[in-house]
Amino acid sequence: MKKLAIGLMSGTSLDGIDIILAEISGVSLETKVKVLKEKTYPFKDSVVQKIKDAMDDQLSSSKLISSLNVELGYVFGEAILTFYKDENIDFKDISFIASHGQTIYHIPNDEDQLFRSSLQLGEGSIISELCKTTVISNFRLADIASGGQGAPLVPYADYILFSDLHISRAIHNIGGIANMTFIPKLATLDDVIAFDSGPGNMMIDKACQLLYQKRYDDQGDISRSGKIIKEMYDHMMKHPYYKLNYPKSTGREAFGDKYTLDLLNQFYMHEPKDIMHTLSMVVIDSIVDSYKKIIKKPIDELILCGGGALNLFIKEEIAKKMKETKVSVLEDYGYSSQYKEALAFIILGNQTLNHLPSNVKSATGAKDYKILGQINYYR
Repeated sequence: MKKLAIGLMSGTSLDGIDIILAEISGVSLETKVKVLKEKTYPFKDSVVQKIKDAMDDQLSSSKLISSLNVELGYVFGEAILTFYKDENIDFKDISFIASHGQTIYHIPNDEDQLFRSSLQLGEGSIISELCKTTVISNFRLADIASGGQGAPLVPYADYILFSDLHISRAIHNIGGIANMTFIPKLATLDDVIAFDSGPGNMMIDKACQLLYQKRYDDQGDISRSGKIIKEMYDHMMKHPYYKLNYPKSTGREAFGDKYTLDLLNQFYMHEPKDIMHTLSMVVIDSIVDSYKKIIKKPIDELILCGGGALNLFIKEEIAKKMKETKVSVLEDYGYSSQYKEALAFIILGNQTLNHLPSNVKSATGAKDYKILGQINYYR
């Protein structure tokens, strides 16, 4: 039976709320999904600042986080209502909404007296009340309860959409953080390998905003014009995250504004375009190294998605370094790079409502396959 569902995603780049409407039927490997409409709504500057403050160890507080969780519920819900109006959608036709929420902090492993955990804000009960339908949210904690890192979760959707009998594929999402899924040909779910390769657009965007007063490096033109700063490159590539084996995941805690500002302060005497080039090359090489040094298996095709897939400099450099692999983008398969993660959570939410698991143990390190998410039913 076909159902209409909404997927909502707000990523680490904080560039807006991605909303997608899709038709979905079936479950697990029989899942069929068709994208119907998609749109992004920007955050108000005041909301972005609150999110950044909540992520900052010095500025955050329990009071701010408590309030922001509810506020983001209203922000997300109102964005969906605007989407309904803009696209002439009747809320009564929507079976469910799957909301990833806004990640505030992610602790992939136990640290001293801190527990492995992941916090996504945007209260599902608020979204459900505003939009008058069932909402699935808070997807990561069930995996964490089973001993996993709660990330990455998109690999299950990658497996559903891109597994193949004859081709080994990798799907690399270059958002604020870059994450990958490797699906060998003839793969079962246990054969899937997935992890965060490291930073994606996060550092490049921040540097571009500070050095050029531009939101991002359009098509990578600024980075392309520069040259590498070897001292800076070597320093960055020594980051301990790159040496970890999977399962592993990361976020703003490791590669966010503080890390980027420290780099800019340390290498301020260099040309801005060279700093941009070096940041981009670290992203490129950390992606390529994830296949050559960690996966170490032939890859027939690499599918790029996320905002970084639109960065021609990044795409071209990856293709140069992976000559035996066909490098394509998600658009080649009829999907939008920008909305792929929102689509993935529709697939995960559909599994949840059908009482079926959707984590990938080999990706997260969980002991068991788990039904993910918490459900708010509207009554």
